[in-house]
Amino acid sequence: MTVGKYMNLLTQNSKLKKTSKELGVKVYNFGIPAYKSASGKMTCPFADECVKFCYAKKGAYIWSNVQPAFEKRYQLSLTDQFVEAMSKEILKKQPDFVRVHDSGDYYSPKYLQKWIDLAVMHHAVKFYSYTNCVKMLKDTELPDNYDIIFSDSGKQKHLINRKIDRHTKIFDNYQELLDNDYINASQIDLYATKWFNKNNKVGLIKH
Repeated sequence: MTVGKYMNLLTQNSKLKKTSKELGVKVYNFGIPAYKSASGKMTCPFADECVKFCYAKKGAYIWSNVQPAFEKRYQLSLTDQFVEAMSKEILKKQPDFVRVHDSGDYYSPKYLQKWIDLAVMHHAVKFYSYTNCVKMLKDTELPDNYDIIFSDSGKQKHLINRKIDRHTKIFDNYQELLDNDYINASQIDLYATKWFNKNNKVGLIKH
């Protein structure tokens, strides 16, 4: 794939705009198609029950102008040009934090390595993501400026050690979240990360 005119790789959804404003930092996200690409390739290989309530499969995420953008980013991520293109985007937008995947997941070890390479290259930027790829991430050494939050709704959730692994759990309401001693990250996304939350139990309220 040849990268021609500028492709907007880092964007901000409404939650990250609110997070940026509330905390006084710049948070951007990178997304690829949720669950499957247009060609049928799995982009969330270990998704399970989360597919039922995935916010990236409804609302603005399914607008006609949004879906092609996700697909273009996915196609770029498959190429050897991805790291260079994303590096230029990071230098251009100067984020403090990059959320890897507001939609999609680490679909292969090779793809994950590209993000690790970017984190090493841009060590002043903090990278984080929610993921269902528990085994792959547990088997991978990450740089200090990378944080992973395991999703408690995928096919590998049995591999999560809920005492020590940072993980999310979906709740029906705020009171239920509090009763289970989880930190609410439903409104401010960075509250899910190790830089803003020492509690590994991250709660999200069902959309």
